[in-house]
Amino acid sequence: MKRMPHSRRAFVQSAIAGGLAFSRRAWGQMPAVKSVDTPFLNIGYFESGNPQGFPVILLHGFPDDAHAWDEVAPPVAKAGYRVLVPFLRGYGPTKFRDAAAPRMAEQAAIGQDVIDFADALKLPRFAVSGYDWGGRASCIAAALHPDRVRAAVLISGNLIQNVFAGAQAGPPDAARRVWYQWYFNTEQGRAGLKANRRALCKLLWQEWSPTWKFSDATYDKTAPSFDNPDFVDVVIHSYRHRLGNAPGEPRLLDMEKKLAERPKIEVPTVVLYGADDLLGRGPAEATAAERAAFPKLVGHRLVAGAGHFLPREKPEAVSGALLEVLAASS
Repeated sequence: MKRMPHSRRAFVQSAIAGGLAFSRRAWGQMPAVKSVDTPFLNIGYFESGNPQGFPVILLHGFPDDAHAWDEVAPPVAKAGYRVLVPFLRGYGPTKFRDAAAPRMAEQAAIGQDVIDFADALKLPRFAVSGYDWGGRASCIAAALHPDRVRAAVLISGNLIQNVFAGAQAGPPDAARRVWYQWYFNTEQGRAGLKANRRALCKLLWQEWSPTWKFSDATYDKTAPSFDNPDFVDVVIHSYRHRLGNAPGEPRLLDMEKKLAERPKIEVPTVVLYGADDLLGRGPAEATAAERAAFPKLVGHRLVAGAGHFLPREKPEAVSGALLEVLAASS
């Protein structure tokens, strides 16, 4: 990997140092939730930073919401960027515009939501970062729209799926870790999520990030997002569709076929993994397969002391990676 020029390296180091000092205390009150209409959704989002700055879209995962980025956004905003943090479909204030529309959340839908969100805000180009569902959406946007996505920080690597391959048998320990996916493919799982959504989601936080000791206040700040009336249907569809147990949206079939080919992500990218992530600890160094998947790989890091919810657990690692890849792609 080529060494970063001294001037660029100095800029990144300075921006990161300044950003880390810009803590949540400096952030003060969270910005008010804004909203924008896309063809299918009314998307709620937080916005901070320079309104004329280069846009950076941060995408949360399941089960989480836009507050996952509360400590990542301020350093990026302070560096002069326009930071946009939407609530995904089925979460928080985001709602479907058509009351009769099926509540679906296949990977192509959440990926297209990113492009629709950028279109609604008239963003010709932007950077992305995400994890879990948001990581998959970020991968899709970058892979299918490299003309729109300038750079990416992708947590847990390339998460694009081949939904036509069906469920693949794995070792028992791996199956045990994703028990919730099998659960959601049953009607008992749907009923359980509906009746116990806050308790179930909190259990997943605890399991997936076993070394993260989050407070009740932290969880309680996000848990109301799971009360969205579409949350259960969206979650159930997502986990059933990927296993071939629910139909997708006909308008997205061609897009899913493209994604099944696992397209390369040909934008400057930093890949991060949580070393304690129960769902998948990444390799210590970039593999040949990863370099092939990310031809413009800027960096690969295994972040010690972090599990699945990396933006919450080690926000400085994520904001630093964003500033690095934005400088490298300028």
